Amino acid sequence: MKCPYCSYNDSKVVDSRNVNDTIRRRRECLKCDARFTTYERLQTATFMVGKKDGRHEEFSRNKLTNGINMACAKRPVSQEMIEQMVDEIELQLRKSGSVEVPASIIGDIVMERLRKLDGIAYIRFASVYRNFTDIDEVRAEADAYAKQAPLRNSTTQLALFADREIGLINSNTSISTKLVRKSQEKNNGSKLGQKKQHATVSKQDSQ
Repeated sequence: MKCPYCSYNDSKVVDSRNVNDTIRRRRECLKCDARFTTYERLQTATFMVGKKDGRHEEFSRNKLTNGINMACAKRPVSQEMIEQMVDEIELQLRKSGSVEVPASIIGDIVMERLRKLDGIAYIRFASVYRNFTDIDEVRAEADAYAKQAPLRNSTTQLALFADREIGLINSNTSISTKLVRKSQEKNNGSKLGQKKQHATVSKQDSQ
C-alpha cells in the first residue's frame, strides 16, 4: 500500500477491525513512519444514478464521499463518521433493489443525515445541492434549520457553536454594551460641561 505522504510502496498494519461490512486497517509507512487508514470492502454489483439533465452514470462511492467531505471541511466531524455515513447510505440504496436511483433521492438522504449531524455542513451541502443563487436563499435555509431547536439536544447533533463559543459571543455582546454605555455617559458629561461653561460665560458677559 503506497504511503499518501511520501509515496513509499510498503507499509505495515498496526491495527485492524471490522466496521459494518468494511475492514478498517491502520497502517504505518516503513520509510517515513507516518500513519494512515485504509478501508477494505467487498465489491458488489453497482447501480445507475439518474441525473437531473437526463444523463445516467454509474454510482460512485468516491464521488459521494468527496461531496460529504467538502461539506464537512473544518467541522468537528471525523473521517470515520463520514465513512460510516457513506456505508449506511450505500447500503440503504442497494437494499432498495433499484437498478437506477434518481440523484435527487441520494441528495435528499445526504441532506437528512447532515441535518442531524452538523448544521454548518448541512447548509453547505444544501447551498450546492439546491443551487442557491444568492445569500438570501442561504439565510432562509439557515433560519429554517435554526427553528428545528429540538435537534440541538439530540446526541447525534453537533451544535452549530460549542458552548464555549456561545459563551464568548454573549461575553463580547455584554462588553460591547458596557462600552457603548460608557461612551454615551462620557458624551453626556461632556455636553453638560459645555452647557455649564456657556452659562458661566453668558453670566460674565451680562455683568
